[in-house]
Amino acid sequence: MIGIVGASGVGKSTLLHILGALDRPTSGKVLYDGADIFSVNEDSLALFRNKTIGFVFQFHHLLPEFTAIENVMMPGLISVRREASGVRLKEIKEKAERLLDGMGLSERKGHRPGELSGGEQQRVAVARALILEPKAVLADEPTGNLDTQTGEELFNLLVNLNKEKGTSFIIVTHNESLSARCHRVLRMVDGKIAGL
Repeated sequence: MIGIVGASGVGKSTLLHILGALDRPTSGKVLYDGADIFSVNEDSLALFRNKTIGFVFQFHHLLPEFTAIENVMMPGLISVRREASGVRLKEIKEKAERLLDGMGLSERKGHRPGELSGGEQQRVAVARALILEPKAVLADEPTGNLDTQTGEELFNLLVNLNKEKGTSFIIVTHNESLSARCHRVLRMVDGKIAGL
């Protein structure tokens, strides 16, 4: 688990968006397993984002017209559509149900985001990020809109996922007590990672 901290406007979210191939860098390269992720076409880049990286944002970006389980299933459905990967709808749904059960949302699967609390919405967002078992999850202020206790519970969930599943997390946070629990903390100053 890597925490990224720094003052507002220093570039933490921009760094996360570039690492996740949501934004292109104006110069330089982003290497993943030794290959520049931006040297491929847009379809390959979209496939990389879908299969390799999970995203959790401060504002969960759940689709309001879909239920919790449908929101969690979405990356899997996109994956099936993009490439005949052999993953079936039933398997995706079963996996989404297991993830939501593990998040303590067994009774909330059929609820739309507007019917869920902020903490429940963020747990749905975490489950959605994990549906395709990404190697890394990029989380941008995942506890920023939550009260202290709910934020702590969500962070504990991320810590447990890291320990139990081996999922890597790169977390942008203003919360120094949470970042102190990461294995490594990077501080950004004036658009650069300090000390590197």
